[in-house]
Amino acid sequence: MARWPVSDQDARDMYPGGRGDETARWYARHWKRVFRTGLLPRRWVVLEVVGRRTGRPTSFPVGMADVDGRWYLVSMLGECNWVANVRAADGRVVLRRLRPRPVRLVEVPAADRGPILRRYVEKVPGGRPHIPVPKGAPVADFAAIADRYPVFEVHDAPDPT
Repeated sequence: MARWPVSDQDARDMYPGGRGDETARWYARHWKRVFRTGLLPRRWVVLEVVGRRTGRPTSFPVGMADVDGRWYLVSMLGECNWVANVRAADGRVVLRRLRPRPVRLVEVPAADRGPILRRYVEKVPGGRPHIPVPKGAPVADFAAIADRYPVFEVHDAPDPT
């Protein structure tokens, strides 16, 4: 099995105060280019959302968790910039792989996040170091910290017509 290219501690250290340092920003630029190609499985996408202060689109590479046929975005850093932007945009965002896909993100109540966080930690190696519950732990352990990690369910955007 391939190892993740940085240690868990190095991954956490790239986000002092919940914001990416220069190394984290380099990785973000790299993964955005890769995810947009659509060559990786569908769990890897670029989230595009309008900035709540600037009004300009901003983008973030993200990995999604799938549970019972539904897809979810998890904020590995907890409350962060993209989460605030998604809330300000009333969940209207674009997920991009080869093509843009307008979607609506609906925030999941903390009480329902445990299984989603568990799946996220199983499937998204870059998010794993930021969530203080080990891979394979019981859902109850994830439920205990769920209020600290916003989760959004991905819904198809309503037809604008």
